[in-house]
Amino acid sequence: VLHCKLLNLTDIYIYSLFSRSAHLYFDIMKNNGFPLTEDVEMLYGHFPEGFMWSTASASYQIEGAWRADGKGLSIWDKFAHTPEKISQDDNGDIACDSYNKIAEDINSLKTLRVRHYRFSVSWPRIMPDGTTRKINDAGLNYYHRLVDALLEANITPQVTLYHWDLPQPLQDVGGWENETIVERFRDYADVVFNSLGDKVKFWITINEPYIVALHGYGHGIFAPGINANPGTAPYIAGHNLLKAHAEAWHLYNDKYRAKQGGIIGITINSDWAEPRNPYKQEDVDAAMRVVQFMMGWFAHPVFNGDYSDLMKNIIRERSLAAGRPQSRLPEFTAAEVARIKGTHDYFGFNHYTTVLAFYVDFQNQEHYDADRGAAVISDRTWLESGSDWLKVNPMGFRKILKFIKDEYGNPPIFVTENGVSERGPVNLNDTLRIHYYENYINQALKAYLLDGVDMRGYAAWSLMDNLEWTMGYDERFGLFYVNRSDPSLPRIPKKSVWHYATITNCNGFISPAEIPHGCQIHEPEGNIYPFVCSFTVSFTLKSSNTVSGISKAKQ
Repeated sequence: VLHCKLLNLTDIYIYSLFSRSAHLYFDIMKNNGFPLTEDVEMLYGHFPEGFMWSTASASYQIEGAWRADGKGLSIWDKFAHTPEKISQDDNGDIACDSYNKIAEDINSLKTLRVRHYRFSVSWPRIMPDGTTRKINDAGLNYYHRLVDALLEANITPQVTLYHWDLPQPLQDVGGWENETIVERFRDYADVVFNSLGDKVKFWITINEPYIVALHGYGHGIFAPGINANPGTAPYIAGHNLLKAHAEAWHLYNDKYRAKQGGIIGITINSDWAEPRNPYKQEDVDAAMRVVQFMMGWFAHPVFNGDYSDLMKNIIRERSLAAGRPQSRLPEFTAAEVARIKGTHDYFGFNHYTTVLAFYVDFQNQEHYDADRGAAVISDRTWLESGSDWLKVNPMGFRKILKFIKDEYGNPPIFVTENGVSERGPVNLNDTLRIHYYENYINQALKAYLLDGVDMRGYAAWSLMDNLEWTMGYDERFGLFYVNRSDPSLPRIPKKSVWHYATITNCNGFISPAEIPHGCQIHEPEGNIYPFVCSFTVSFTLKSSNTVSGISKAKQ
């Protein structure tokens, strides 16, 4: 009897295999191949009228002129001049020399057909020691010249107050771990609003506080390179970053909004996370913790009030289990919760990639990764980029935009960074970037048209190849190639420039049936896209400026 039962089960299994294969083959014949699913097929349509198309940069990454016209030292100046902190000991002393190349950068923006440009102000260029003891008029004049040139070209400036280049004198007294920085940041914001606010109507207080807190004060891999107390320092820094943002927002709201008429918010970065095994509940939970510990760390206090219960409970329980008298995550007072909640006119969002999350028990270790109880990997089938951490998964972009809508009350979303890197030999025919932008932006269009996400703007990262932080000039995110073997640092358009220009000029995606269309931007005839030699000739501009106690790194 048992033998017969086994035979019957085997017959059933074999029959089911034939049955499934028959259905599969029938579907292939019916569809004449393998049609794309709704998730990945292109959607043709347009973003809302007045959608803000932009591209982005950051002061330390492009300006150069590190000691020009009274600029003070930043933490990145010191960090980059410390041997072996930056790939090939590169630094931002010259970078793209944008301090001296306003006209060239404006021409690049015109080529892109964007009507907005996101850049950041260098705090130590305005206030050399980070305080109001000295306001550097020459530094302010540079930003006035830049803003005036943008406005003359009918390009709207989008200005970030803080994109990581903290004045070194403030770090000497604790940086973002010292609560006095909240008042210092408010003072700095006051100077910039007062000087530039009549011309600038779009403000970002702080770019990616997650990176500032975790990489700067936890992992120590970014300036200022602090890693002595990874279980507490990132949370203290993050706490002060949130309070500083709130004070800058209230300052603008109370003192400047009525007469200047701008909007202001914070830019938060996050990956999307999928469970490594979607049928395993601990991986499903780990994926949600990854998002809540990354995006939610800063978005929850700003949009919902206070840290999430998930984050508070986990860190408190793990802190008490380690014998601490209280949580390693600082607590906001009721007044601070009220002060921070609602300090947004929009949701500024940076996104690049998706990860696969899975549960890991770090036991009694005390650090951020142990608190979130998860590790992340990438799917081997996802396209790679020039950065180890960045894999191409466009569908994750739509999912995380929908998550923001559901989690934070459908705020207006400005994507303030999105892009992909390359490394190795330079190929101006950057097909990966073209693929990335077309598919990621199309997923944003789906989020808007199909999911009801309140999309207001999109900024491609980045305008040009620049100093990519610790990776130096090895990783290139730019739409424009900067030839570093030429002392004039020319900006050369890659093929992706014309594709992005078409998307922005068409305000979305036109269907194949509409081609040719008047909104398409065609590259100049005769353009060729050769490989550029894989080596660069390093050069150093002579300067009498020196830094006491800091070794001058190779350019």
